[in-house]
Amino acid sequence: MPLKKTLERTRANVSLVEIGKIRQHEETDPGHLSFMMSKIRQDGVFTEPIVIDGGTMTVLDGHHRLNSCILLGLKKIPCLIVDYEDKGIRVVSRRPGIEVSKQRVREISETRCLFPCKTTKHFIPGRIKKINVPLCELA
Repeated sequence: MPLKKTLERTRANVSLVEIGKIRQHEETDPGHLSFMMSKIRQDGVFTEPIVIDGGTMTVLDGHHRLNSCILLGLKKIPCLIVDYEDKGIRVVSRRPGIEVSKQRVREISETRCLFPCKTTKHFIPGRIKKINVPLCELA
């Protein structure tokens, strides 16, 4: 199925974004990264978009999927692009002693001095979880 039709069946705000334009704010776990990369390669399709802030191109959810695509040599990745200023989007810390906020996530993504893996948890209302984009469309 052509990519356009694949994305039309989800929502207009899922777009293919060049990987080099995306900023990260968390490190990844090597074991989970290896698992995710193997799963994506084996499936031959990308099944869940990462979530990024449209203003800063910062990953809000999907660091392991993004880094898997980087290691697989892909050039683009499906992204659910959101407005991080939306009051419905919330962020909390998963780690005691590490305070997080939307502003802190933005700052970390700019400095590239990343939070430890799985520090933040974003709550994104109405989020798209299922897509079906062949990897050949991302090369």
